[in-house]
Amino acid sequence: QVQLVESGGGLVQAGGSLTVSCVASGSAFQINDLGWYRQNPGKQREFVATISRGGGAAYANSVKDRFTISRDNVKNTVSLQMNSLKAEDTAVYYCNARGFDGSAGFTVWGQGTQVTVSS
Repeated sequence: QVQLVESGGGLVQAGGSLTVSCVASGSAFQINDLGWYRQNPGKQREFVATISRGGGAAYANSVKDRFTISRDNVKNTVSLQMNSLKAEDTAVYYCNARGFDGSAGFTVWGQGTQVTVSS
């Protein structure tokens, strides 16, 4: 069973930078796509960024040119470098992984890490 653990959230001033990271653990699995989503209370979880195993990345328009997603296929980690942060970036950020564990495909979520941007 694949598990994801996020880290790196915190409080930052508007205009600042922060990096959140996620590490996957388990056995006999391959992760194809890794992504970040975010959610505020009472709102739907929204897509932030995703990166394929080959390194192809996609971003939500709201974060394009400010956020950068990267991954390490050996360490099974994904990071999200967030620059020029805005108050509206405040949310709980969730890591998401999609892959195959040898018998079936899977989609898993991390527990989330809070990012708060003060204006």
